[in-house]
Formats: sequence, structure tokens, C-alpha cells
Amino acid sequence: MFSFALKNILSRPTRSALAVVGMTVAILGMVGLFSIAEGLDQVVGNTLSRVPGFVAMQRGAPIPLFSTLPRAWTEELEAIPGVRAVSPECWIRANVIDGKMIISPPRLLCGSDIIRRNRLNIGIYREDIIEGRYLEEQDVGTLNCVISKPIAKEHNKKVGDPIEVNGQQLNIVGIYFTGSILLDVAIIMDANRFRELARFDEQTVSSFYIEQDGSVPDDVLLQRIKDHFRGRGPGSFRGSMLFSGSDSKENPLTSFIKQVDQALKQKPEKSNSKSLGHSKQKKDSEKRSEITPGTSKKEGTVEDDPMEVRLAADWSGRINKFAEDLDLALGILTSLGLFIAVVSIINTMLMSVTERVGEFGILRANGWSKWDLIRLITFESLLLGIAGGLIGTILGWTMTLIVNASFPTKFELYASPNLLVFAFCFSAILGVVSGLYPAIWAAQLKPMEAIRRN
Repeated sequence: MFSFALKNILSRPTRSALAVVGMTVAILGMVGLFSIAEGLDQVVGNTLSRVPGFVAMQRGAPIPLFSTLPRAWTEELEAIPGVRAVSPECWIRANVIDGKMIISPPRLLCGSDIIRRNRLNIGIYREDIIEGRYLEEQDVGTLNCVISKPIAKEHNKKVGDPIEVNGQQLNIVGIYFTGSILLDVAIIMDANRFRELARFDEQTVSSFYIEQDGSVPDDVLLQRIKDHFRGRGPGSFRGSMLFSGSDSKENPLTSFIKQVDQALKQKPEKSNSKSLGHSKQKKDSEKRSEITPGTSKKEGTVEDDPMEVRLAADWSGRINKFAEDLDLALGILTSLGLFIAVVSIINTMLMSVTERVGEFGILRANGWSKWDLIRLITFESLLLGIAGGLIGTILGWTMTLIVNASFPTKFELYASPNLLVFAFCFSAILGVVSGLYPAIWAAQLKPMEAIRRN
């Protein structure tokens, strides 16, 4: 039966090839599109697994670039029992590097408290230096910096070279490489000189990285930090429904993309808006502090917490929510290609069956049952689905490798074995389903009627 079905397909090479091409394109699109979402999961998982401590940002802020917290909280955090070290960080976008406007991929300028950063047992960037050295106490107050390998490659830089960032010339003392497109985007320098360069508010930071001393469980330390700062500081970040829990009816994916786009296009001259924003938040905080307990707010509610403090791995929940919306969009796009592929196979099989009605009538007259006829036609459509699925998965996997190699700093696609197996099996199933209608139609014809039609 199998060899008979194969001969029938090969007897009409052009039509069979077109059906296989249709399925190949659909499966190629499936693998290519969903490798984007899997690549995102892979990057986030690999990145967060390297950060064992707590990350504290303004409540509702999706990333440190959007967050604003009081700088004075550094000492208070360090005094909390269970906290080993605290590293305050300031972030802005590096809009211009060596006179070149940077749009994509985005590059970020980080102001780091060098002394406090080097107190961490586990320090990303510091442990990933591949050339030169990381920033040390001697770099405090200087314009020395550490840059990522992708940035060095883009601008043809090496250790000892100058690099101009947002109009200020810095000196490269080290180059790091983590292998994560989420981390290999930074230019790191002393926080004090960063504030001068970026006109960043002296009294604020973007986020805190908090390292535990291991004396208490993480959940106990987390509660201590929340209790210490409850009811103080800035209000929640309200920029995105996706991350802040806003009641806006706007699509969360669209809302997030708009917010990121707006922040990344911000010019350096406007970076002092953080200072203005902080002043406003400070006034709002003072007004809130004048409210007596029980008047308009309940003490101890989530809204009273100015910071979201979580283990770095826990932030992946937000990325997962983003990925769910991404999967939905990719599924809709993929379904269109699959529908076209199914129609292509149905058309091919229906045309093939119509041309061979007389042959089927003779087979029925010679003892073939309806079931035998259905098996023959579904075998043929199965072979078309298998061929399209096999070629499509191979091409899709190859495409992800080519894209990753060609654009290492912009894309990190990942076609997992599970995705490839699913795409292949799905193609085979679609092939069988596509052949059912022509098979059932042919099987319903009586032998003599089929012969007369021919």
C-alpha cells in the first residue's frame, strides 16, 4: 500500500511538488516565528539564573531604565539584618556613541557605585571580563569605563581606546562578555561622573541589587525590606498595563512596546526630567505622609510598598506574560500559513482523485474495499505532509542558525528539539487530515459509477 501510494505521488511530480512547497513554507514559518518566543525564554532564563540576589525597582516599572528610587535608601538597605551588600545603579540610554546615533540594538549607560559593587560576592560584568580589568577603587571619580564585547566590536574598540558617549569622552579599561543579549548592552562607569554626564538627579538611583548574607530565608528578608520601606517614597510607575497592572483596556503588548520606544528615543539633554519627576514624587510623598492612618489608605497594603523587591528569577513572570501575548500573535500569523498549506494539499489530492476515479472503480471491482481506498489516498496525503514537514523543519532550524550567526547582537533565536518534533508531527497530521475529504468522496462512489465517470 505504501509503495503504491508513493508511485502515485511520483507519477505527478509537478503537482506533488507544489503541495510539498506549500507545506514546507508553512512549517518553515512556524519554526521561524516560534523560535523567536523560545529564544526570548532561553535568553531570560540564562540571564536570570546568573543573578541570585534581589533586584529592587520602583513598583510597576518594567526595567531599571523606567525606575526612580531615593539614593538615601542605600544605607538603610545595608542596615537591614540579612543583607550582605547593596549595589545602587543608575541607567540611561546611550543615544550617541562616537558620533553615531544608536537606535537598534539599544545601548545603555550605567552609573555604578564601584566600591559597593565590588563588595558583591557574585558580580555580573566583573566576572565576565575578557580583556583588561573591571572598575576598581582607583577608577572612582574618573571617566574610565567597561564596555561589552558587542559594543567594542561595533565601534572597533579595544582596551585603552577612548569612546565618546553622549558627547563625553570615556576611556576603556575593560571589555566584558556574558553571552546574553540582555546583558551585553552596557557601558559601565563611576556613578558620580555618570551623574555629571547624564545630568542625573543626585538624590535618586534607578534600582538596587541586594545580596543576601544567608542568615535568614529569602522570604523573611524580603518581608523585612518591605516592612522597612512601607508607606514611603515614590508612587507606582504607571507607564504600562502589562507590567504595572493598570486597568487600561489597551493591548498590553502594544502598551509595553510604546513605553519602551518612548524611553529609548529620549535624548540625553532631557535626562534631567528624572530630577523633575523625582521632585514631583517627593512632593506627592510628603502629601501622602500627612494623611493620618485610616483616612483614605489602609496600612500594610501593596499600594503602600514603594518598591518591588524580588529575586531576579522571580521577575521572569513578567517576561512570561509578555511571551504569552507574543505566542498568541505568532500563532495567528502561523495559522494563516498552515491554512494555505492545508488547502494546497486538499486541492492536490482532490485533483489527483478526480483524475483517477476510473482507476479506483477498477480497484473496487477487483475486490478493494472502501477502507482500502481511503487508506491509499490518506497514505498519499500523509507522504506529502511528511515531505513538507521534514524539509520545513530542516530549513527552519538552519535559518535560526544563520540569523544568530549573522546578527549576534540583535537576535537570539532558538528552535528547540521539542519545537522541531512538534512541527514535523503537526505537518504529518495535517497531511492526513487534508486527504480525508478526497478519500471519503472517492470511497462513496460505486465501482461502475466510478468507471463510467472516467
